[in-house]
Amino acid sequence: MTIVDQTTDLALSAAMREGSMAEHQAAEDSSFMADLLGGKVNERGYADYLLRLRIAYAAMEEVVRAHRDDAAVAAVHDTALERLAAIDADLDHWLGGDRDRTVASPAAEAYRDRLLAAAAEWPTLLVAHHYTRYLGDLSGGQAIGRILDRTFELDGAGIAFYDFPEIEKPKIYKDGYRARLDALDLSAEEKERVVTEVKKAFQLNQALFAELGEHLPSYAR
Repeated sequence: MTIVDQTTDLALSAAMREGSMAEHQAAEDSSFMADLLGGKVNERGYADYLLRLRIAYAAMEEVVRAHRDDAAVAAVHDTALERLAAIDADLDHWLGGDRDRTVASPAAEAYRDRLLAAAAEWPTLLVAHHYTRYLGDLSGGQAIGRILDRTFELDGAGIAFYDFPEIEKPKIYKDGYRARLDALDLSAEEKERVVTEVKKAFQLNQALFAELGEHLPSYAR
């Protein structure tokens, strides 16, 4: 399928999906994610992943709440999606309640810095990051949660990150989310800016996976 650069003739959600396919695939093809889904990453490796996600989600949820007066941000903001509390609950399981939650991660710090910069540049850009993370969590993330549950025999413990108790039907929710994106009154140039930011979001995720991949020998299970 040809990756589009011009999004004028596409609805925003379609432009975001089609325009970021290459970056999305590159992130999914990371060695860390392949090993995680293959049951080859140990508890420490998964905890290190969560620690990096915590940096990104803490920043995203803070700036999204701070810019709810932006029409695009208001269209997608929903506390039912927020993951920070779930990440902290999962870290209690994987690390214990008294373990240090800080991590040296240039990739996660770059992710955080881009979220802050995007909010300052044009808050509407935040929908690119919101879409990339949360719709991913409601899609492929659900499969990841099930795989982790089986791999580590968790019986549902330590995977709150993948549980959205207030969203009973993810497909219906995602359809509504995309419809709200498509209803935004954005010009062709503004749509292009959002698509470019979606690409950046996937690149930031890929960098995070690449950083984790450098530690795979110590994460071997």
